[in-house]
Amino acid sequence: MPFSFEVLEVYQRALDFCVAVIDLVDQLDTPRKHYRLIEQLESSSTSVALNISEGKGRFSKKEFKQFLYIARGSLYETVAMLQIFKKKHWLDQSQYAKLYSQAEEINRMISGLIRSIKT
Repeated sequence: MPFSFEVLEVYQRALDFCVAVIDLVDQLDTPRKHYRLIEQLESSSTSVALNISEGKGRFSKKEFKQFLYIARGSLYETVAMLQIFKKKHWLDQSQYAKLYSQAEEINRMISGLIRSIKT
């Protein structure tokens, strides 16, 4: 029997998104002196799915909603990091556009889920 968060489509999309970001990081050809930025990108992207799952495991709708806000904030942080990477030419326009499109969809899903939760 799956955990309750595993059946959420938004969780599945967030999981795919963080894997795509990690795959991108594995391909980056950047000066290693920027390892902290790379770690932050990985951290913020994984935080989206992690906060959705953690929030779903809480005992109240109010707590779940709060974790969704945190997940959305992590998504915004990830998009900002991707913009930095694009400006530094560490990823190309097509890589950026694909991840940005995924982020837009996840954002809509998280926002819709937040609105649907009556606390």
